[in-house]
Amino acid sequence: MSNTDIEIVVEDPTAPEANSPAVTSNRVVDVVVSLLLLALAVTLGYDNWRTGAGWESTGPQAGYFPFYLSIILGGASLYGIVAAFFSRKEAAETFVMRAQLRRVLAVFVPTVLFVLGTQFLGLYVASFLLISGFMFFVGKIAWWKSLLTAFVFTAAMFIVFDVAFDVIMPKGPLEAALGR
Repeated sequence: MSNTDIEIVVEDPTAPEANSPAVTSNRVVDVVVSLLLLALAVTLGYDNWRTGAGWESTGPQAGYFPFYLSIILGGASLYGIVAAFFSRKEAAETFVMRAQLRRVLAVFVPTVLFVLGTQFLGLYVASFLLISGFMFFVGKIAWWKSLLTAFVFTAAMFIVFDVAFDVIMPKGPLEAALGR
């Protein structure tokens, strides 16, 4: 092994350890997720009630089935909240360690940026950035391999969806400049 192959890692002595808990309670996570799902159920239920959740002479209105699905989701959310408060075992369990949370965020954050980027850059440019970024930063693959793979995949996706099958995909300024 040459001197160029040695990697020196200097850690911050005040930083928490990778195996220390980031979120220490399953109960807190259960309650927060259940409350978010309950808010979603209430929103969907209201919107479907407004749309029409009844039965007409021709059959169910547009919001009939989604309204009752939102009631089921709301009931399950309430059950989750009650179960979290009465659970004794899960209160002492750690939900996620810092190292695990970092790995999840290494996928979650770029995915959110991809979704937002698709709105402004179009599907193909955002896909190119996502693939090359994942390969280079997460996969530690050489930059030229990352760029080449992302370009080939994005070009193939463009040819298949946009040219061959004429599927309408979100377009961005690059496609507009190229006349597509």
